[in-house]
Amino acid sequence: MPADLNDYFNKKNGNSSGNKDKQSFNFKAPEFNFKGFGKFSPLIYTLIILVLILVLAKPFAIVNEGEKGIKVTTGSYDPVPLNSGLHFFVPIFQKIIIVDTRQRQMTYTTSEAPTTIQQSSGIVEKSSISVLDSRGLTVLVNITVKYSLNPDEVSRTIALYNLNWENKIIDPTVRDVVQSVIGKYTAEELPANRNAIAQQINDGITKTITSLQNAPVWLQDVHLREIILPASVKEQIERVQIARQEAERATQEAIRKATLAEGEANATIISSKGRADAARIEADAQAYANKEIAQSLNNPLLNLKQIEVQGKFNEALQNNKDAKIFLTPGGSVPNIWVDTKDTKQQSSVGTR
Repeated sequence: MPADLNDYFNKKNGNSSGNKDKQSFNFKAPEFNFKGFGKFSPLIYTLIILVLILVLAKPFAIVNEGEKGIKVTTGSYDPVPLNSGLHFFVPIFQKIIIVDTRQRQMTYTTSEAPTTIQQSSGIVEKSSISVLDSRGLTVLVNITVKYSLNPDEVSRTIALYNLNWENKIIDPTVRDVVQSVIGKYTAEELPANRNAIAQQINDGITKTITSLQNAPVWLQDVHLREIILPASVKEQIERVQIARQEAERATQEAIRKATLAEGEANATIISSKGRADAARIEADAQAYANKEIAQSLNNPLLNLKQIEVQGKFNEALQNNKDAKIFLTPGGSVPNIWVDTKDTKQQSSVGTR
């Protein structure tokens, strides 16, 4: 260290005043050894510059799953899209545009929100579609469309429509088709033809989207959620529906009463017929029984009955000698027996 600098610190510590008891302070400046550093300095400077370029320029992009990268070189779009992964480009001359190719959804809804809301989840919300019916009345339509970019044609699609492709492909197509379909009906006819209208809208949007050159968009679903009618038309339809319901209830009540009366009449007829049939069947059965009995009364059977009755008469006379037994005409045995112990003491035998 130079002597004048030591003298400065010695004076600072009071050595100049003759204070010999205090230890003198000697300061020595650090010595840097740059020996050998010179030959590595270009490499170190190069590394520092590269790190700064990477940090500031960021000449790379990361493409995630469900995305495609489009490399643009001095304004020219590479037709082959980049798949997921890490991709480098030359700053200033090149850039990489990352496009979401997952399913997206455009929803037209009645709300107080702004006309368009772009959400990170891939959902685009717009106000209800305002269209005119066949008489010029304003009708609002709420509809949801699900779609996605064709990943193989994403470079051509973005080059042709740019990143605002949804508002150039999906939105105008949906509005044109909905107006074309709704314009065929009056507002009063819309509720009754809702299913047919939904099918026509689906077919119209599908046909328009699939006919675009290079098939830029894949359409997944078109769902008609709601048709909002003017208040006056809605009230008129409600009145007609109430009147129709009242008429239907009156008709159903009349049918119920007529059915009940008819049922009671049929029941009476069936009951009377049943009783008549029962009487006829009973008469037929009695006639059949009489016929069978008459056919069974032949001579051998009558003779058998005669023998049986005579046997019973004989038994009675044996038990009671004084008994008198008579057979009235029409009996099963044609003989008449008279007691022989009678004072007249006579008997007669006759035949019918």
